[in-house]
Parts: sequence; C-alpha cells; structure tokens
Amino acid sequence: MTATQEKPGRLISGPGLLLVWFYGVMVVGAVSRSAYQIATEFDRAPLAYSLSAVAGVVYGFITYSLVRGGETARRAAQICCAAELAGVLIVGTWTLVEPSAFPDSTVWSQYGMGYVFIPVLLPLSALYWLRRSRTAATR
Repeated sequence: MTATQEKPGRLISGPGLLLVWFYGVMVVGAVSRSAYQIATEFDRAPLAYSLSAVAGVVYGFITYSLVRGGETARRAAQICCAAELAGVLIVGTWTLVEPSAFPDSTVWSQYGMGYVFIPVLLPLSALYWLRRSRTAATR
C-alpha cells in the first residue's frame, strides 16, 4: 500500500469500542425521543425538542467518525465532541438559570441529569480517548 492508500487508523479498539456503543445508544435515545416529541407536541417546547434532535445528529456524526477511523475522522470527532461538550455546558447552565425557557427537558438539560449525566461525561471521555489514541498511534 502506498502512503495515500493507507488503511485508516482504528479508533474503536479498546475503550473506543465502548464509546461507539454509548454514542450509538445516545443516537437512538435522542433521535427517537425528539422525533416523537416533534411529531406529536412540537408546539409545547419547540426549543427543547429541536435541541434534542440536534444532539442526536451530533451523536450520530461522532459515532460515524469513530467507526470510520483515520486522522480526518479523528479531527472531525474531536471538533464535534468539543461542540457537544460546549452545548451540554451551555444548555445545562441555561436550564438551571432559566428553567422557564424549557417547559420540557432536552437531552442536555441539567447537564444530562435525565440520562444519568452521560451527556456531560461522554464528550469528556471521548476527547480523552481521541487524544490518547492519537499519541499512541504516533509512537
């Protein structure tokens, strides 16, 4: 194989496989919940349901990036994980400071309390794994 045809570096070995599993579960949870809520009661809490849908899309992209592997996918996953963490922190704080803005919860409400805080722990774990697996690959 030439340098341009190299096989992408694996991101789903060891702890990466667990991350893919968790992100996959979060995709299903966030997308199915938001799809149902948008379809049946969107007028009740449009911001909350839209944010849950966005979270599901972000989770899906991160899952895809981890499975795809390679340096480009690693960078894309890092950017999305950082954006996800920012979203969780912003929305989590917003739901605590101004609860009336969210008549219903989102995936990221109260830092993911409804999801056992997985939404705040997952991007931290993923960012650590992506950084650690990069340094291991360059050795």
